[in-house]
Amino acid sequence: MRENGQDFAADAVSTDAGDVVGSGSGDRERRYDVVVVGGGAAGLSAALTLGRARRSVLVVDAGQPRNAPAHGVHNFLGSEGIAPAELLANGRREVAGYGGELTKGTVAGVRRAADGDFRVGLVDGRSIRARRLLVTTGLVDELPAVPGLAERWGREVLHCPYCHGWEVRDQPIGVLATGPMGVEQALMWSQWSGRVTLFLHTGPEPDDEAYERLAARGVGVVDGEVRALRVDDRDGLTGVVLAGGTTVPVRALVVAPRFTARAALLSDLGLETREAEMGGHVLGTYVPTDASGATAAPGVWAAGNVTDLVATVVGSADSGMRAAAAVNADLIAEETRQAVGTRRTSG
Repeated sequence: MRENGQDFAADAVSTDAGDVVGSGSGDRERRYDVVVVGGGAAGLSAALTLGRARRSVLVVDAGQPRNAPAHGVHNFLGSEGIAPAELLANGRREVAGYGGELTKGTVAGVRRAADGDFRVGLVDGRSIRARRLLVTTGLVDELPAVPGLAERWGREVLHCPYCHGWEVRDQPIGVLATGPMGVEQALMWSQWSGRVTLFLHTGPEPDDEAYERLAARGVGVVDGEVRALRVDDRDGLTGVVLAGGTTVPVRALVVAPRFTARAALLSDLGLETREAEMGGHVLGTYVPTDASGATAAPGVWAAGNVTDLVATVVGSADSGMRAAAAVNADLIAEETRQAVGTRRTSG
């Protein structure tokens, strides 16, 4: 991951995630009410909420958004079809407008100091103090090992029909089965196209009842493993190549990645991820939280895909806002206890 080596503070506002956004003193160790790790929809939404709550907040972002290959963000009311980079740039400007700060960097480790603050260390040597920590680092999509698949990810290789279904409607769509959910994926995608083919690949053989359901929805089934993708320089994905050499035409290929939470930094605080299952299939790993986003570690919250593997962009933004509100309430409670203690002492 690239680093820019800048200090936290700068007077200029930039929409480039590699620049520091906001204002501050330029000390080597600043103390913030909240440090947000991750600058996607969840992190920026949280920072915006905290800025409007008059909290000092810093967003640390590695600059590698998960949805960067996608052409647009969908089902985000008021921003339908907006390019992912544009949405994030707008969010950064809005955060800066309420006094929030952003810097590009990768967190190397986190520890809780004797005074209760968190010390957040970055790989470039910078250190940050925070009263509370909000982790919105998202997840990594681990794709099936088919040559060419990763290069088309987010273009014609897709996983979410609500994110991309409309864009490939009525086109020939392939579904690559790698587990027991392949049948359900194919049935789901048949809502967007009557030309869906289920490639059994490494998935299990459907039972008779599953074959009947697939036939009722007009879904074709092809046995054998997919060995490669057929890609045209002008038209993109045009087909999949089976182990025997046969090419089956498709314009989109649906896969089921393993979703792995980016949560290594939380192990420093004694937090571990859990496996998420659906229909007996392990979807991936996530950070457990309560409804507010609070983790088992006091003072640490998580929001977005790092704790909800199937959240869309709008869902991640909502969870960031809700977690920020919970963090602010927790800070108010602490400050009130301190104020009461001071009042009693002085009285």
